[in-house]
Amino acid sequence: MSQSLGRALRILIELGDGPRGLDDLAATVGVHKTTVLRLLRTLEDERFVYRDGEHRFHLGRRMFALSAAALERREIRGVAAPHLARLNESTGQTVHLGVYEGGEVVYLDKYDSRHAIRMYSRIGLRMPLHATAIAKVLLADLPEARRERVVREIEFVRYTPNTITRPDALLAELARVAAQGYAVDDAEHETFIRCVAAPVHDVTGRVVAAASISVPDVVLTRERVMDLLPELLATTRAISADCGHRTEGTTTP
Repeated sequence: MSQSLGRALRILIELGDGPRGLDDLAATVGVHKTTVLRLLRTLEDERFVYRDGEHRFHLGRRMFALSAAALERREIRGVAAPHLARLNESTGQTVHLGVYEGGEVVYLDKYDSRHAIRMYSRIGLRMPLHATAIAKVLLADLPEARRERVVREIEFVRYTPNTITRPDALLAELARVAAQGYAVDDAEHETFIRCVAAPVHDVTGRVVAAASISVPDVVLTRERVMDLLPELLATTRAISADCGHRTEGTTTP
């Protein structure tokens, strides 16, 4: 049963990247086509997948219903939404919300820019822990021992000439992020994208999410991207306040 479940989940993960034919799915899962077809028929019966006229399989409406329900239950997404929408409207740039869970940093929400260049990021996609501003913000809030353990386990893939590729360098960067209260991705994940991110705090002061502004270098220079930081910080402070966080000098109404 557990083996069948694992195969069915692998099929759903593959379909998350786009429609697939039976042969492709069988090759990916590594089992005979009859086994995959049996799993697909069960998934079809429960509306987790559907088959089009060209006999390709797609994610079905039950998957989207579950996805929507999961997102609705993520309170921080709903709290942050109006603030991030205003930030996106005022800057015209791509705005992301990300969270750290299960050892991974994932996009929880995204607001696209007004310009023609689009980022490949999407809700639910994992981010490299060592090469994105949101991930740096979230890792910087971890207790020191846990932070070091997480960093030591990272596979330091070099995405661009600016990518951090050593544990000690990343730990030093995270210490700076924790001290200054924001992080920068200076073309470290994609050569043409710069990003600045800031933390969202809950009522306990813990960082529960991070928001970012991402800008292609053909749109704004690095200096102009950094000019957006005060507006981003104001946005994350407002989200944090709605989450119950109070900074020193403020009182609860």
